[in-house]
Amino acid sequence: MMWGYGQGMGWTWLWGLLLLIGIAVLVTLAFRLFGGGEGRGHDNSATARSRARQILDERFAAGELTADQYREQLRVLGEGP
Repeated sequence: MMWGYGQGMGWTWLWGLLLLIGIAVLVTLAFRLFGGGEGRGHDNSATARSRARQILDERFAAGELTADQYREQLRVLGEGP
């Protein structure tokens, strides 16, 4: 008796390997889509908006903007009143 090692069974390890690779790819994609991609050069709108706010805050702190200009720019960014 051959116990499953007969004709055509030599390539079954390939299906297991492909399954493991597929699972690894899906896990990697899930991490990138659901938070793992932060801080790695991905620029979503929330990150870009907060960076724009940081620049605006720095300019206001350095005295480049008046309080009225600062509030107007916040309104334009959608982060102010």
